[in-house]
Amino acid sequence: MRLQSPQFQALFTPGLRSVAELFEKKNYELRIAGGAVRDLLSGMTPQDIDFATTATPAEMKEMFTSAGVRLINNKGEKHGTITARLHEQNFEITTLRIDIVTDGRHAEVEFTTDWEKDAERRDLTVNSMFLGLDGMLYDFFNGYEDLKNKKIRFVGKASERIQEDYLRILRYFRFYGRIAEKPGDHEPSTLQAIKENAKGLAGISGERIWVELKKILLGNHVNHLVRLLYELDVAQYIGLPLNGSLEELDRVTKNVQNLCPKPMTVLTSLFKVKDDVTNLDLRLKISKEEKNLGLFLVKHRQELTKATGPEPLRPYQDFIMDSREANTNSKIWELLKYQGEEHLLKEMQQWTVPSFPVSGHDLRKMGVSSGKEIGTALQQLRDEWKKSGYHMDKEELLSCLKKL
Repeated sequence: MRLQSPQFQALFTPGLRSVAELFEKKNYELRIAGGAVRDLLSGMTPQDIDFATTATPAEMKEMFTSAGVRLINNKGEKHGTITARLHEQNFEITTLRIDIVTDGRHAEVEFTTDWEKDAERRDLTVNSMFLGLDGMLYDFFNGYEDLKNKKIRFVGKASERIQEDYLRILRYFRFYGRIAEKPGDHEPSTLQAIKENAKGLAGISGERIWVELKKILLGNHVNHLVRLLYELDVAQYIGLPLNGSLEELDRVTKNVQNLCPKPMTVLTSLFKVKDDVTNLDLRLKISKEEKNLGLFLVKHRQELTKATGPEPLRPYQDFIMDSREANTNSKIWELLKYQGEEHLLKEMQQWTVPSFPVSGHDLRKMGVSSGKEIGTALQQLRDEWKKSGYHMDKEELLSCLKKL
């Protein structure tokens, strides 16, 4: 088939036209590869585009240099990737490769000009397609068929693909949550291969696992996929608690629908105690902000809840006003998502934290001189201000001070 969609046509910037001309002049083949092809076939505009070519890195360097094109960041060169910058745009172009040796984490590669051999070493059929710049689709493993049927399958034998890089187990779940229509539509042989190879994830770095896990948590079918992580013995190797609270996960995934939670908000539903957050951090090296959010939710999800009566938000507002920490606002928003309080969340997001209208300077003007007395008086006034729902102004508070 030949693709001619508006999304595809929009890719042809002055930069891409110039790149295409250079490759054509030298008779090197150049095609769009992997995820960008999948997105274009789904009618989406790809976020970033990878290109594949029959030219070797040395040939590309020679070609670009003699055309006066700037090359940037040569880190990818040993894997066959050259990044060229034309018309304020970066183009990441990789030579077709065959994996010679794989150890479950890294691969030693050899360059090839065989497009099918390169497709064969990719993880999933929907990620193994190429698109010529004339719109012609090159699809060796029925990826387009699988995409239309919303099926996620490994290229070739699942166990072989997984053993080349164990992170592909999580990539399988991530793309399932992104493409599959309903939960439970897996090939039994794929699930068996995942179960047999789950232990391989123990050797994968926490940072790489966390990148994939976060995407799983923000996709569809989250509770189904996390249950599978437990059923297939994956959970224990990626830092999840052994007896994660799956009922709470079911409840929270319903609560957070359409509320754009942070991945940590969803994940915390599995945790029963603070140690679960600490253990996750030890394995996955999550950010300080993510760890603090997890600890905050575990600590406050039960007792910090809306008030009955006319001011349901008061407990949350009081918490923010009493807090001495940064980011308390955003943590409270995540707590409201976790609790499924959609209306309160909207109100809370529109609430501006009021500033306390009285200062030590005001009290000195009224004749309170000792530092200790000023501290005590300010605290008493803050309590009065809080009781008023933060409505009392400076005059009311200072007249209140006279009574106190």
